[in-house]
Amino acid sequence: KGKSLIGGGRATVRSVLFMATLVACRHNPVLKAFRDRLVASGTSKIVATVAAMRKLLTILNAIIRDQKAWQNA
Repeated sequence: KGKSLIGGGRATVRSVLFMATLVACRHNPVLKAFRDRLVASGTSKIVATVAAMRKLLTILNAIIRDQKAWQNA
């Protein structure tokens, strides 16, 4: 097995999303619980952070699509 790598897409957007996810995983209870659950199940921390990036991006796209405010649910 090789290591999972994050790549593809626009590097500037990816780096901004990565930093936003690091902050969100510290302060947002939903994303923190998601990342902590992945790490507890054996996923490496960086792969769990990338998974949280994808989840955050999905949430942000839904917020833009529905034109609603953030809801902790």
